[in-house]
Amino acid sequence: MTSHIRNFSIIAHIDHGKSTLADRMLETTRTVEARKMKEQVLDSMELERERGITIKMQPVRMKYIHGGVEHQLNLIDTPGHIDFSYEVSRALKAVEGVLLLIDSTQGIQAQTLTTLSMAREQGLTIIPVLTKTDMGHSRPDEIAESVMELLGCQRSDILLVSGKTGAGVPELLAAICDRIPAPKPSTLDAYRGLIFDFTYSNHRGVIVFMRVFDGEVKKGDQLCFVAGGKSFTALEVGMVTPSEVPCEKISEGEIGYIVTGIKEPGVATVGDTLTLEKKPAPPLPGYSPARPVVWASIFPDSQDDFTMLRQALDRLKLSDSSLSYEEESSGVLGRGFRCGFLGMLHLEIVTERLRREFDIEIIITAPSIAYEVTFDDGHMESIYAASRFPDHGEKVSVREPWLLGQIITPVDHLGNIMTLLFDHEGGIIDTEVLKDGRNLLTIEMPLRELMRNFFDKLKNASSGYASLSYEIAEMRPATVVRLDVLVAEELITAFSRVVGDRRAEFDARAVVDKLYDNMPRQQFVTKLQAKVRGKIIASRSLSAFRKDVTGYLYGGDITRKMKLLDKQKKGKKKALELGKNRVNIPQDVFMKMVKSD
Repeated sequence: MTSHIRNFSIIAHIDHGKSTLADRMLETTRTVEARKMKEQVLDSMELERERGITIKMQPVRMKYIHGGVEHQLNLIDTPGHIDFSYEVSRALKAVEGVLLLIDSTQGIQAQTLTTLSMAREQGLTIIPVLTKTDMGHSRPDEIAESVMELLGCQRSDILLVSGKTGAGVPELLAAICDRIPAPKPSTLDAYRGLIFDFTYSNHRGVIVFMRVFDGEVKKGDQLCFVAGGKSFTALEVGMVTPSEVPCEKISEGEIGYIVTGIKEPGVATVGDTLTLEKKPAPPLPGYSPARPVVWASIFPDSQDDFTMLRQALDRLKLSDSSLSYEEESSGVLGRGFRCGFLGMLHLEIVTERLRREFDIEIIITAPSIAYEVTFDDGHMESIYAASRFPDHGEKVSVREPWLLGQIITPVDHLGNIMTLLFDHEGGIIDTEVLKDGRNLLTIEMPLRELMRNFFDKLKNASSGYASLSYEIAEMRPATVVRLDVLVAEELITAFSRVVGDRRAEFDARAVVDKLYDNMPRQQFVTKLQAKVRGKIIASRSLSAFRKDVTGYLYGGDITRKMKLLDKQKKGKKKALELGKNRVNIPQDVFMKMVKSD
């Protein structure tokens, strides 16, 4: 019987109070004892609690009596950042309804619209909820008007809650029981479950969290991953409350976990289907492998830690299927890994976890994207390292990914944002005025420009009021060039980068200035140059050490000093000739130049 089950998720923009509201729901349903209660109880990672954001999804089962009937409420707490939109879409596939959480002090944000469209596409029941109503600058009536226009709902459909005080939470739980439909009965005589998240335990291997759509699963069943192709025995099945509690079985409509015992990376993936090995069922629709958007190289600070770095990445892969990496070698930094990430936040989280959880000091290169390069003979390559980008003079056509985004901003900051978009080669496709007077801008921009601190610049340009969401659109012809750096007329491939043609001169001067500030002086004048399209477009000369060769003279004719100075001049000229292509660049200079700012 599934009539008493309610599966739902909370969707919202970052920092709109999803985790805080989940805390109050756990308290009200007495799922977590008062003595064990703490803030952000569903955020288990130290990094999540420190930053106040949700990184990993977390399911939890609650029991709530409504109308004299005990209901099973299964909540999936999802991340709010755009980088994890695919994981959020799989979580939405596992539920029948969502709580659309909107901060009553800020109103509708760009990410709210993106996630809402995903929920609508899947036909989920949407319950609008205004939170932070206890705050003095809350505007529930004004924000409610915007929500009514967005959803086409009535004022009575919108619930008011406070995640801080718990006001309105009992009414919200009752609305979940009344409005969100129960799971539809299955017509398939087989077990089938959708994986929406997984984690890893040293002792028990990969633990998958899944929603059962058909049949039931018990301890000891022989199961297999449809996309992963790996078979295993279910060592344990259970529910999450939010601690893991073993149970006899998980039936259709329910959400729970399975201990697989698998200890190899790359087997479990978000969106894969679990089924019985002896009685396989067709996979659930919608699965696609995670596609890296941003690339960066990670090297150990000491080459002695290379094996440790490999083990750390293998371990992270066991709990994060969207992380991809391959070994690479640099003549400057040694052996390391070229890693693919879902976005800039994903990159930041992975590198921070490497430092914290595995205590490894690492060097991270500036992030880049993948370019599609079609050569004159017709073959195409995906190139994400500047050193592999074609040289000037080769007949190639280059394409790069563009993004389609939405910015919501007060009208006062519109001029600043338009200037910012122009600087980042972006454009405004459409403008819409929302009910509360703010502007909704539909924009397009090259993905490479997003990595030039666009998020931070957008917050500065709008005094923190603008919000951005985006999705990767199509590939378009790219106007990019390779920027090479020469030291004493020697090409240093580690400093090469792919830049927009429009910014080539500015970036060339910036990289030469940075190298000038960090490079130690030599015994001769050292040329620092940046080359684009075969031409030197930025150059600085690092002066040589000067020894006072006349310092010991205490008198005599001026010609004595002139002879010594002339001899020194000839020696420097000879040293300059011998020094070409022989400059020894210290390791710390490479680190400062290669590291992402």
